[in-house]
Amino acid sequence: MLRLVLPVLVEQVLALSVGFTDKWLAGNLFPGAEPLAAVGLVAYALAFLPVMFAVPSVAATALVARHVGAGDLAGGRRAAAQAFLIGAVVTLVALVIIRIGGGGFGGMLGLPVDSAALADRYLAIVLAGLPAMLVIHVGVAVLRGAGDMVAGLVAMSVVNLVNAGTSFALGVGAMGLPRLGWDGLAWGTLAGHVCGAACVAALVWRRRFGLRPTWSDWRPNRAWLGRLLRVGLPAGVDAAANAACHLAFLGIVNRLGNVDAAAHSVAITIESLAFLPGSAFGVAAATLAGQYLGARDERRARGSVWLAAAACTVLMSAVGLVFLCQADLLAAWFTGGAGRQPEVASLTASLVRIVAFAQPPLALLMVCSGGLRGGGATRPPLIVNMLGLAVIRLPLAVLLAWPTTELPGGWGEIHGCGLGAVGAWYAMAADLVVRGLAMLVIFSRLRWSRVRV
Repeated sequence: MLRLVLPVLVEQVLALSVGFTDKWLAGNLFPGAEPLAAVGLVAYALAFLPVMFAVPSVAATALVARHVGAGDLAGGRRAAAQAFLIGAVVTLVALVIIRIGGGGFGGMLGLPVDSAALADRYLAIVLAGLPAMLVIHVGVAVLRGAGDMVAGLVAMSVVNLVNAGTSFALGVGAMGLPRLGWDGLAWGTLAGHVCGAACVAALVWRRRFGLRPTWSDWRPNRAWLGRLLRVGLPAGVDAAANAACHLAFLGIVNRLGNVDAAAHSVAITIESLAFLPGSAFGVAAATLAGQYLGARDERRARGSVWLAAAACTVLMSAVGLVFLCQADLLAAWFTGGAGRQPEVASLTASLVRIVAFAQPPLALLMVCSGGLRGGGATRPPLIVNMLGLAVIRLPLAVLLAWPTTELPGGWGEIHGCGLGAVGAWYAMAADLVVRGLAMLVIFSRLRWSRVRV
């Protein structure tokens, strides 16, 4: 398990560093709260762009793991090729929708005009790199199904190094390059993803794991596409619903003003540190569950996920303790020092302390969900996540964050607590606790490990 976890953990650190780089540059190179507020929305968008590839990615990991566990490499190659075909169709549709729909994304989510304009300029540049993101996310998912956790590490090393160097150079005009300012951050991110895609393509096409598809594997096959969609669609709906609810949550916070939006942006970045072990152990749980079930060893499939959940809970609890004790220091680092933007830094520290207490249930949520998806049981996470976000987080965030809420249809208004971003984060913490415990109960049942894929 640790051999699977450690490369993914380092990969997640590098992936997170892409967002860290942009937020650090925004907080230290550009004055005012507007760039930080804008980069917060950009970070959300970049984090949820992989949602478009959730269907082929989750299905590819589950099916490739099953076939590799059963010793059927030909089946693994066919699953990989058909997953790329699904991803290509999704990418083409997304590019057409973006072209027709145009910009205005920042304003739709409640950012003030100046911040929204910065966010829209950034996304207009980066979204041209969707094909590169397809190759990265689906390619890494295929290799993870085969047990290769180093591929993602290599790819994200390339993405991070190119992004950090290019973003800084173009942002400040270093080494004789044009000084593009804010737009330089976006061009750096795009360059990083293009280079990372080239790296992943080379890793998939090597022969080490026997997953290099042949020409015949690329022909659309109704039976294989049906299998992939049967496993991947619930995960795709889950990811899309999660993205929509998180963006709605961001809209709730953005309407509180630039200070709350900037503090939320920085606090989310700090909290994402805790996602590193959760994501890494979740990926390991998915791979182990899929491969052991492919080898018809249900006991080890379940035991490997339990082990991952226990280890991750301990580790994320330790991260929560760091959040609790060092919130002020972390907040000051991202805002260029507590004296530079004191309101943002103070509020950020308060938000980080709130979410510190939700780290153990978040660990259970991420790892148990990963185990279920790796075993092909993609519907339970969908149900739990949709109910938690739509029934608990969003209504409670509105009630706690806003002083008043107008009811639709002219039915009057509801008086809330007016706690601002602090109230929204109380709602988020409550949601994570409920969903983590619910996922633990579902995973404890036996039926998930007997799902046919």
